[in-house]
Amino acid sequence: MFPHAAYQLALLSAAFLLSAGSVTAADVRPQGSGIRTGLEVASAGGFKELKGKKVGVVTNPTGVDRRLVSLIDLLAGAKGVELKAIFGPEHGARGAAAAGAKVADATDTATGTPVYSLFGRNRSPADEVLKRLDVIIFDIQDIGVRTYTYLATLIKVMEAAAKNKVEVWVLDRPVPIGGETVEGPLLSKSFESFVGPHPLPLRHGLTAGEFARLVNKERKIGARLKVIKMEGYTRRGWYGDSGLIWVAPSPNIPSVDTALVYAGMVLVEGVETLSEGRGTTRPFRLVGAPWLDGRRLAKTLNSLSLPGVLFRAAWFKPSFSKFSGEECAGVELHVTDSRAYRSVTVAVHLLSAIGKQHPGKLKFRERAFDRLAGTDSLRKELEAGQRPVVIISGWKKELAAFLKRRAPYLLYR
Repeated sequence: MFPHAAYQLALLSAAFLLSAGSVTAADVRPQGSGIRTGLEVASAGGFKELKGKKVGVVTNPTGVDRRLVSLIDLLAGAKGVELKAIFGPEHGARGAAAAGAKVADATDTATGTPVYSLFGRNRSPADEVLKRLDVIIFDIQDIGVRTYTYLATLIKVMEAAAKNKVEVWVLDRPVPIGGETVEGPLLSKSFESFVGPHPLPLRHGLTAGEFARLVNKERKIGARLKVIKMEGYTRRGWYGDSGLIWVAPSPNIPSVDTALVYAGMVLVEGVETLSEGRGTTRPFRLVGAPWLDGRRLAKTLNSLSLPGVLFRAAWFKPSFSKFSGEECAGVELHVTDSRAYRSVTVAVHLLSAIGKQHPGKLKFRERAFDRLAGTDSLRKELEAGQRPVVIISGWKKELAAFLKRRAPYLLYR
């Protein structure tokens, strides 16, 4: 049960409505390097609760301890534990597949364990595989952004496990972009998809374990859920405070700063006439197009004095994705203060500034943009030339309501 004091603290966080349209929980001191992930907590006891059980794991390259030993290898070497199946999400269990690419079934070369894809023909574990398991373990470093598909995979895993009476363990990990700030429009039910699996803000601030608790109740999944909590983690904690080594959770999130910028710039994926920097060494930090005046845009955006960021005129040539092989002009985002930076706020200001600077040049992929935003109202407001401050302030009420909704499921102060 959620401790009463922590629950009250979470409720009080709804009162902290920032003028930028984000909501922030009460300030606490950041943790030091004493944090232990759920994997490290579970492995410290030699996975004794799993002895005699048949186990499957849902993981990728981020499912490692601080020595960078994977959950797969730790379980394969644990006495009395039978590792029967490995399930790979988008990008695969070993993380080699590109964004959106279908992943095939395989065999893990290190352990000989069958690997089943959850991002190919099937998005859920097959009944015939689950019937051979007692426990399925989810251990993936999520980044706290609704559009990131790992939490959609977690829902599918929980639903399939509940159907087959298999226990679900979530080995919890930090929210690398901070767990106290929430931002952006709330997903409307009519826009649910694999990049929007549940009504959350774009930047939701939940750990995978907290998310699992919330959806298990709100979606009435009925999974036998066990969250292995972290030790030493706080909501305000930043990945740099944790003492953990960053392992890229997907090919285009090579750093924590990229994860933070992605939380807003993912919207650029839904703009046909803008590159979000895919095909470069700085995805999501570079935004541009062959027709864009980057110098003018950087000057405009810097004049807004948005917290925690500076913009530099930049030129780049993507090697794949939009404008492949073409020279693009635009801006590079430089995060100067991670805690002050507001990902979605910056993205709205950037898209608005480009629309005003180059009238008629922004062409939205309407269905894609709306799925990413979780609503069609953001696109329509941008197309109508609505001021960013008005767009952003329109989220305050629903963000405050979301903070109250999520409060009973939080595990960390």
